[in-house]
Amino acid sequence: GTTPWYQRRVRGVLWTWFIICRYLSITHSYQKMSGIPAVLNFQEADCKAMLACSVHLGGENVDASMKRYVHKRNDKGIHIIDVRKTWEKIVLAARVIVAIENPKDICVIALSPASQPSIAQRAVLKFAHHIGARSIAGKITPGTFTNQRQNQYMEPRLLITSDPRNDHQPIIEASYVNIPVISFVNTHDSLRGIDIAIPCNTASKYSVAYMYWLLAREVLRMRDLISRDQEWNVLVDMFLHRDPEDQEKAQLPGDFAEKPSSGYAGWGAAPAEGDVVAGDEVTGEWGGEQPWVEGAPDTTEWVAEDGQWDQADAGGDAGNW
Repeated sequence: GTTPWYQRRVRGVLWTWFIICRYLSITHSYQKMSGIPAVLNFQEADCKAMLACSVHLGGENVDASMKRYVHKRNDKGIHIIDVRKTWEKIVLAARVIVAIENPKDICVIALSPASQPSIAQRAVLKFAHHIGARSIAGKITPGTFTNQRQNQYMEPRLLITSDPRNDHQPIIEASYVNIPVISFVNTHDSLRGIDIAIPCNTASKYSVAYMYWLLAREVLRMRDLISRDQEWNVLVDMFLHRDPEDQEKAQLPGDFAEKPSSGYAGWGAAPAEGDVVAGDEVTGEWGGEQPWVEGAPDTTEWVAEDGQWDQADAGGDAGNW
C-alpha cells in the first residue's frame, strides 16, 4: 500500500526541478516582452544627467506599490530609485503619447499647493508648447473632466500629471471617465488611478525639469521631428522653475547701483576729496562753508537769530511751549 521513501524523494526532486524551469521560462519571456529596441537603449549621457539632477533620490518612506522601482536604501534612510526603470517608463510614456494623432487630446497638469506655486508649472507649459498639448498650471476647477455644463470642460484622451499628491483631483476625475493617466511619482506616492508611473524625484525642481525635458525630447524623436544623432537645441534651463523672489533679489543690486538723474550723487557715492573716512561713516569739516550741489538736500538750520525758539516773532506774542 504505501509508497517507498525513495520514490517520494525522487518525486519531490522532480517537482522542484519542474517549478524552477517553469519560473526561468516565465522570467525569460517577461524580459523579452519588456525589452526595448537597441535604438532606444539607455545612454550614458542621459544616466549622468539623471544623477546630476538627483532623479534617483526618492523619499524616506516607500509605498508598497513602489517597491519594484527602488534599488536600495542608503545610510541616510533615502530610497534610491533604479534609473534604468525610469528610462523604460519614459520610453513607454513617449510611445503612448506619439500614438495619439491629435496632440490637443493630451492634457498636462501641474497644480499648485495651497501655500506656494508648483515647481512643475514652467516645465508643464514648456512641455505642452513643444509637443502641442493642452496645459493646466496652477489651479483647476472641479468637474473639468466630468461636468459638461461648465466652460472649462474638456475630454482629453490622455492625462499627464506631475505629482499624484498635488494632482489628486484630476486623477480621481480621470478614473470616473476612463482617461489613461501618466504621472511622475516618488517612492512614497500611491499608484492608485495611475496607468503608467514614471519613478523619479518629484521634490526637486531640477529633477522635474529634466524629466519633462527628457520626455519631450523622446516624443519629438519618435515623431521624427529631431534627429537622434544630434542634441536637442532646447536647453533644460528653459524647463527649470524660477522663484519670483529670487529674481527680485537678483535685481536689487542693479537698482541700487543706478544713480539719480540730478547732480546729487546720493548716499552711495564715493567720499569727496578731503573728507575723512572713519569706519563706515564719512566725516568732514562741518564748520566750514560747503559748496552747493544742484539736487542736494537742504541742510539749513531752522533756528531763530538769537537762538530762542520761545521768543515772539515780529508783530506777535510770546508762546508757551
